[in-house]
Amino acid sequence: MSEHPTTHYRTIWISDVHLGTKGCQATALLDFLKHTESDTLYLVGDIIDGWQLKGKWFWPQSHNDVIQKLLRKCRQGTRVIYVPGNHDSFARHYVEQNFGGIEVVEETEHVTADGRRLWILHGDRFDGVVQFAPWLAYVGDHLYTVALTFNMWLNNARARMGLGYWSLSQYLKQKVKNAVSYISAFEDAVMQEARKNNYDGVVCGHIHKAEIREVDGILYCNDGDWVESMTALVEHEDGSLHIVTWTPPTVVREKKTRRSRLRGAVVMPQQAEDPIAEPVARVAREQEADPPAPTEETGKEEDARSVIQA
Repeated sequence: MSEHPTTHYRTIWISDVHLGTKGCQATALLDFLKHTESDTLYLVGDIIDGWQLKGKWFWPQSHNDVIQKLLRKCRQGTRVIYVPGNHDSFARHYVEQNFGGIEVVEETEHVTADGRRLWILHGDRFDGVVQFAPWLAYVGDHLYTVALTFNMWLNNARARMGLGYWSLSQYLKQKVKNAVSYISAFEDAVMQEARKNNYDGVVCGHIHKAEIREVDGILYCNDGDWVESMTALVEHEDGSLHIVTWTPPTVVREKKTRRSRLRGAVVMPQQAEDPIAEPVARVAREQEADPPAPTEETGKEEDARSVIQA
């Protein structure tokens, strides 16, 4: 059980959740969403990993629970805005549409309580590898997945020894000169574009490195990820911003769910064209047919009964 109290923020930004992958820290994210409330919640891209789902299906119960929790927040009054990234670029076909209360936009603007205009986007458009050498991006994604798999086994061993979580890939990013140069170039490019468009700052994701810094009057904010760092960007009622690093609860590793069982449970309408969008669409349809949300204590039992039917 988590020891975190429930905290209310004016705004929360999360990105790079990568639902549909074994590296996704869905249990930690659910604990974060349970213990935080906000007027507005931004999903800043790569929430669902379409790249991985196209090659190998992985969608355990905890990943459905994340979708359910986001939809429940919509019903309870939180404004949820979804800005797709490169791994969930399929959602860009549904810009200006609404899924169970979740608004889908290409990019957007947020005005803080103290009047600063922030540009909200995922950030992949400033990644030269993604834009001009997509094959290399896929290779890099595969190598990253291998590193995450090794990292998972390493942290399982550390947990048995009573040690805390440690991220191998984050360590390598900080030590490898080319990775540091790439991150710096990405941040500079995003801030230059924000300045050109007369924004006071920018909030993005994509590079899995949480940070807040200001350069020549332009604020750069990256909300990190929920694969390695388990971080979110939050805005307080006075407009101040800071990074929250979440300490995950004890995680029980999930086994892969058989594809044949999921096929009968998560199904798109016949007219839908994109199979990767099916988890969100299925859950959204179920929520529209449901009565008002139950209490938090009974909601978990409802989710387990209604979302996945064996």
